[in-house]
Amino acid sequence: MLKILILSFYYEPDLCAGSFRCTALVNHLSRNDVQIDVVTTAPNRYASFKQKAPKFERKGDVRVHRISMPSHESGMIDQIRAFSAYYRGAMKLVAKRDYDVVFATSSRLFTAFLGARIANQKKAPLYLDVRDIFVDTMRDILSPKVTWLAGPIMSLIERYTFSKAKHINLVSEGFLQYFKERYRRASFSFFTNGIDQEFLKASPVTRIVHEKKDILNVLYAGNIGEGQGLHLILPELAKRLNNRVKFIIIGDGGQRKKLEWAIDELSLHNVKLISPVARDRLIEEYIKADVLFLHLNGYPAFEKVLPSKLFEYAAMGKPIWAGLSGYSASFVKAEIVGSEVFSPGDIDDAVHKLDALELITEPRIEFIRKFNRGNIMNEMVCDILRVANDNA
Repeated sequence: MLKILILSFYYEPDLCAGSFRCTALVNHLSRNDVQIDVVTTAPNRYASFKQKAPKFERKGDVRVHRISMPSHESGMIDQIRAFSAYYRGAMKLVAKRDYDVVFATSSRLFTAFLGARIANQKKAPLYLDVRDIFVDTMRDILSPKVTWLAGPIMSLIERYTFSKAKHINLVSEGFLQYFKERYRRASFSFFTNGIDQEFLKASPVTRIVHEKKDILNVLYAGNIGEGQGLHLILPELAKRLNNRVKFIIIGDGGQRKKLEWAIDELSLHNVKLISPVARDRLIEEYIKADVLFLHLNGYPAFEKVLPSKLFEYAAMGKPIWAGLSGYSASFVKAEIVGSEVFSPGDIDDAVHKLDALELITEPRIEFIRKFNRGNIMNEMVCDILRVANDNA
């Protein structure tokens, strides 16, 4: 029986893309004749959404170990403390165990680095699932001083980590050039994020053309961080559309306080902030919304990414109003009917594209067929087992 180590900083019941992705992968992987150790953290994604989960649980041949985290927010120091606790706990847990493959899914590099360290110790192949380019993103979102100090160290960690990988999966094809230029020894695949069963069940079955409304309910659900830049665009956009749009923002993150301050400073009454909610409640909010809103800051690093939120948005069949650039903008235009894309941070363009949106709820049958999470995970499982069997 193959022995597989899964490393993910987030896992069920945490609310985030990394958790949903890894949980789905483990569920599909466990259908094979394999023994799986999942080493993750106790739920900690949002301080405003507390979930309890056992430190250890076993389901058949799947063992889930959750490492306790120190209390932390979104700051760099807090994140270093949290990862340090995860690193120490993981190394202790796996010290006396051997594996046929080490799989690590990572958006902030450090879980990937942990995977490289363990794989090197165990002489096991490393399969990396890359959801972001941390060093690239860091240069855009952190201050020049921090980047100057930390950049060289992070680049060394990145080179060590990815040079150890036998195979690298990229959730966005926009990442390929960056990695191919630097890490030519690894093989690559593109198993994207996808649509989970909860959203497939809630997807519309018929096309509905809605009557024009005096006030549109526009919903954003997700992280409120520097990457999303809601604090930079949404207050002024809400002010401009004061008599036309009510914004509902569901989420939390490092820039939520800045967003709240900006809303208060402009005395806006058409923006409602809600803390993160469970998926069943979120789907209810999606169904009530007229338009789904998305925004990424116009940084060069974000021209390569593909936001996971797009997949559940698209499944709901609602019009999508998105501030995106680069690969994600091209993806939306090519793959998601009933969407309009504006330049990030551009208020005039955003209003223009809202005017162009048709208020139609419709099933996106081809998109759902192509990006069903179950189908994507089945293919990814075959790829992981191939790497493990090559080593067995």
